[in-house]
Amino acid sequence: MDRPMPNCSHGRMKLLALWGAACFIAQAADNALTPAEHQAGFRLSFDGHTMRNWRDPAAETPPGDSWTIEDGCLRTTAKPRIEEDLITQESFGNFELKFDWRISSRGNTGVKYRIQRTIFIDNTKVDRKSGFESMLGRELAEPRSDRAHMAPGATGQEYTVSYEFQLIDDAAYPDMNKRDLLHATGALYSMIAPTTITAARPAGEWNQSQLTVKGSHFEHWINGIRVCEGSLTSEQALANASKRWAAAPAIRDMFLHPKPSGPISLQHHGAAV
Repeated sequence: MDRPMPNCSHGRMKLLALWGAACFIAQAADNALTPAEHQAGFRLSFDGHTMRNWRDPAAETPPGDSWTIEDGCLRTTAKPRIEEDLITQESFGNFELKFDWRISSRGNTGVKYRIQRTIFIDNTKVDRKSGFESMLGRELAEPRSDRAHMAPGATGQEYTVSYEFQLIDDAAYPDMNKRDLLHATGALYSMIAPTTITAARPAGEWNQSQLTVKGSHFEHWINGIRVCEGSLTSEQALANASKRWAAAPAIRDMFLHPKPSGPISLQHHGAAV
């Protein structure tokens, strides 16, 4: 394992036993650094017991209910009032992140990094008819949503504009992945497809992953296999980002001229992970 990367904003970080269903706990007990990892400069980002190092949604106004800690794991909660990612308190530029994950059948999630900004959506105040990207663009240009003043019973979502290491139950979406590997497990979501979709174990089983980012270069690893690598600012990545966010120019420009560092988040996409 290498020494910490030069010019690294906050060193390296590590996540073990990140996500898991409550009925499987035996494999999720490792929330400690090995001596080699400690020597290499890794820091533990989840202690298995608290939300330390994370922006706890429960501390927001109104309190969020998307995440909980069960059996040493960070876990999504079903049908929360506010669907939101779990975001690190710190920002990271160059880093290596180790994490263990498990997803439910038909589940869809991801690890998002270099977050450019967050956008809060009050579901009672927005119009989704023209598409999700258009809705986010309008909300960014003319904000109508205010988390602190949501009506009783209203629901919401906080969206993170960022790069994403996609994690999905590929077996549940075989037709989609044959047509569009940009959304398969391991992809740089909607930007660069993975070279293989066979590295991840079936839904319900644990996987080990690593995310490496240095400058514009990224690498996505699953169970010891490098499944996707490239440049966040490559012609392919920028073209696909521009295509996706054509209806939201302000968000498109965040990918064309990205900030070199940002928080990391665990995505809540409705699935149990």
